[in-house]
Amino acid sequence: MSTYTIGDIHGGLKALEQLIQKLKLIDGDHLIFMGDYVDGWSESAQVVNFLIDLSNRYDCIFIKGNHDVLCEDWLRSETVNPLWYAHGGKETIESYSGCNQNEKLEHLKFFEQTKLYHIDSENNLFLHAGFTSMHGVDKEHFKANFYYDRTLWEMALVADKSMKRDDLNYPKRTRHYREIYIGHTPTTNFNESLPMNALNIWNVDTGAAFKGKLSAIEIDTKEIYQSEPVFMLYPDELGRNKN
Repeated sequence: MSTYTIGDIHGGLKALEQLIQKLKLIDGDHLIFMGDYVDGWSESAQVVNFLIDLSNRYDCIFIKGNHDVLCEDWLRSETVNPLWYAHGGKETIESYSGCNQNEKLEHLKFFEQTKLYHIDSENNLFLHAGFTSMHGVDKEHFKANFYYDRTLWEMALVADKSMKRDDLNYPKRTRHYREIYIGHTPTTNFNESLPMNALNIWNVDTGAAFKGKLSAIEIDTKEIYQSEPVFMLYPDELGRNKN
């Protein structure tokens, strides 16, 4: 049995289907999705349908991303956040044009049940963005940091790579966990097309919303699986490249 963590999808159903095929899943495999299922490519509602169906066949954990929070708010109130609308919300709303009210309610329930973070039996932490408390996620005061914070990843990138976990200067907030898996900040921002590792943190967002691929990591072997560049699967669209 394997556990895979999967990066930010951003409405790219074709990439998600391609990636899942490459994983060759078997009974007992586990999937941990890092959030941002919507906003970008044209199939956000279809991505959620796919994930709901997938969770009926495999053990899936869905982390809440910042774009998911905004989509959840819209599904609940039908109030359109202008900033969200300009950064992928428009395409997400359009993807729901063929959905009836029952489907929208099912999707609202899906988003409401996504997790701010997950800690597995091996003390690996999974969350969309980061956290700031040196005492760990259960002491985080501002819950929005779980899906907005970038300082965790920025800190890891500039830390001394030669440090060991028992060094006095090793960042305290990372010591609480064996490994930490995040999305949110595309590795393509750093000219890297693969998931990146810094300290004990793995960033699985490889820019699927823009010019990158959708990626998965098998957390024990660190084997990486990727779709084609997502923009090539949607040649008539811009995704979030228009922003």
